[in-house]
Amino acid sequence: MGKQQSVTVATLKAIADAFNAHDLDAIMEFFADDCSLDMPRGPDPWGKRFTGKAAVREGLATRFKGLPDVHYSDGRHWVSGNMGVSEWLLTGTTPDGVQLEVRGCDHWEFHDGKVIRKDSYWKIVDRSA
Repeated sequence: MGKQQSVTVATLKAIADAFNAHDLDAIMEFFADDCSLDMPRGPDPWGKRFTGKAAVREGLATRFKGLPDVHYSDGRHWVSGNMGVSEWLLTGTTPDGVQLEVRGCDHWEFHDGKVIRKDSYWKIVDRSA
């Protein structure tokens, strides 16, 4: 059994850079073949789950389609063992012109230096509250 590749804060920053470049090929280079993605919104308590590299790519493509100018800023990242967390401020505009600004985070799990699980969370913004 070989030495497991370590994941660092620099890894999480590089992933964030790929997301901000809207570069699905670069993003998917970080993911293992047997990865999963849990999006914040969906029919289940965990949101909507995509399993396998092709499905995860499609799930991420929907993010860029739904928010063509999506950008992640104010990032804070940390790593503990094979787990990582990224906090961010997401901004973007839907195709209908609705502007979003919401804090969120990703929980990451890695194996041999590759993402095996990305679990995304967003705050629920309610301007009437």
